[in-house]
Amino acid sequence: MTSVDLKDQSPKVDESSEGSALTDQPPSEGNALGRQKSPVDSGRGLRPSMLFFGIVSAISLVADIGSKVWAELLLNRRGHEPMEVLHNHLSITLAYNPGGAFGSFQSAPEALRRPFFLIVSLIALGFIISLYLKLLPTQKALKWGLPLVFGGALGNLSDRLTRTHVVDFIDYRADWVLSMNEFIQSFYSSWAVSDHWPTFNIADVAICVGVTLMAIDMFTHRRDAGIQKKAKTKEASSAV
Repeated sequence: MTSVDLKDQSPKVDESSEGSALTDQPPSEGNALGRQKSPVDSGRGLRPSMLFFGIVSAISLVADIGSKVWAELLLNRRGHEPMEVLHNHLSITLAYNPGGAFGSFQSAPEALRRPFFLIVSLIALGFIISLYLKLLPTQKALKWGLPLVFGGALGNLSDRLTRTHVVDFIDYRADWVLSMNEFIQSFYSSWAVSDHWPTFNIADVAICVGVTLMAIDMFTHRRDAGIQKKAKTKEASSAV
């Protein structure tokens, strides 16, 4: 009789098939949750760059300085006669403002007014840069708003350093401005009533647009933060 080797009777396991079977198994519930992209993480990305900040700020600054030079050259040739752009609404008129917004601090002495605006401007510029460095990738409105305000503030600051006054040249008038001034006068009797909006420049436009974008970001970012908080809470509860 032929002897039978019992060792050869043990079943052989195909390691390759076992490994493939393990890899072919569908992911568990926990792994599936881990691989899903979280709504909270969807807003992650690169923060706004300082290059973008510098470009937008430089554009608003150059536009402001260039438009002031253009307005002065144009109106000096016309003997400072205003140039009407839109009948009874918009004209180019030179105005030199030694004070702040809406002509504030005009009566203050130069020795006090100039250092005051210089210090306030430098503090504001530093605050804008520090805020920009903390921006999240989702804050698109603030990404544009901060450099616009920065460039506009630099434009008016350059006037105060080189001229001791700010050059304004855009003169706007409308019936709604008259109605607004009449409404304010009903509370403050000394308020001057006119259909003219205070003369302004491109720097003021950049600042106003930037501040508007900052306000938009304040509301939209708060809303997005609430949505992300709810999504994070829902994800945490489903993972338990």
